[in-house]
Amino acid sequence: MKDKILYGYSALFDNPDDIIEAAEKTVDAGYKKYDVHSPYPIHGMPEAMKLPPSKLGYVALVVGLSGALTALLLMYWISAVDYPIVIGGKPLFSFPAYVPVIFEVTVLSASIATVLAMLFIFFKLPNNAHPLHGTDYMKQVSSDKYGLFIHAEDDKFNEEEVKRFLESLRAKEISPVYYDENEISFKPRLLEPKFIMFLLATAVITSGATYFTLNKLLFMVPFNWMMEQDKLTPQSVSSIFADGFGMRPPVEGTVARGEEFYPYKNMPEEAGKYLINPLPMSKKVLKLGEKKYDIYCSPCHGYHAEGDSRLRGQFPNPPSLHSEKVRNWSDGRIFHVITEGQNAMPSYSTQLNEEERWAVVNYVRALQRALNARETDLK
Repeated sequence: MKDKILYGYSALFDNPDDIIEAAEKTVDAGYKKYDVHSPYPIHGMPEAMKLPPSKLGYVALVVGLSGALTALLLMYWISAVDYPIVIGGKPLFSFPAYVPVIFEVTVLSASIATVLAMLFIFFKLPNNAHPLHGTDYMKQVSSDKYGLFIHAEDDKFNEEEVKRFLESLRAKEISPVYYDENEISFKPRLLEPKFIMFLLATAVITSGATYFTLNKLLFMVPFNWMMEQDKLTPQSVSSIFADGFGMRPPVEGTVARGEEFYPYKNMPEEAGKYLINPLPMSKKVLKLGEKKYDIYCSPCHGYHAEGDSRLRGQFPNPPSLHSEKVRNWSDGRIFHVITEGQNAMPSYSTQLNEEERWAVVNYVRALQRALNARETDLK
């Protein structure tokens, strides 16, 4: 024990109330270099120990503000100087758009810097040696006891007086803690070879585990259950059906959920006979019909329904809607053509709802009347 140096005196207590009272009395006694250890955080202990605010907050503040300023300047330089592009008429320096990025960079940089500062500055990593490590005192306060430790470096420290003081606190067990010269002379180095090797080994193991998990493990049975599922993928070959197609037409006679049942499928004459136009020939209906007709009908039939559209000659020429046949069709017959299509014309039942299709019928009627006006229309 000759080469041992006294590090301080430890005292054990059985419950949180005793350790809080002991901390308060230690402060009142004038000791400055002491510490309290417990198996879990004790509410009110910082106030009892009269601890000053942690300096880690200043680290987080400085690094966080530095990260925010760096992010702001970098985005300004990219957006307004290096690659200026006007997007949606917004100014090159659009600060509101930068706020989410600045916030994220501030939080991320402050968090990382706080952890690194705590590990490498306050905890002096990679040096993890400490006189209390491995002591019976530390084992007990890590389990179910509460400990008070007074350092020998305290200006008020006197071995006999400290022992009497701890006894006055009704401590259950009082014992000295020693350490040897090697612990004093040890100078932690950030570039310690063992520490560097530890970091490299950690990086290799972490990278390898991540690569193996994402590129190999998830493709192995049974971990590939999310990728390899018993399902029929559209546009893929299926071995279930004889024709090899995965996509199947709806079963005849069924109506998909949300779809309207059209009772005159493949029955144009019945549609012309029984379908009644529910919309009046009003200005509002004609406006809607004109809008939809110009979008979906005019590319083939032309804006005046004369079959002279800009696409004429590129496809089978669409007929004029002013022919005697079409003019003599009922509204229901025209509605049927729009709903089901005819010849090269596809169905527009998915692009136009029922009201819009009837509005187009009314607009076609207006166009037909415009080119075939009666004498009474001119009065």
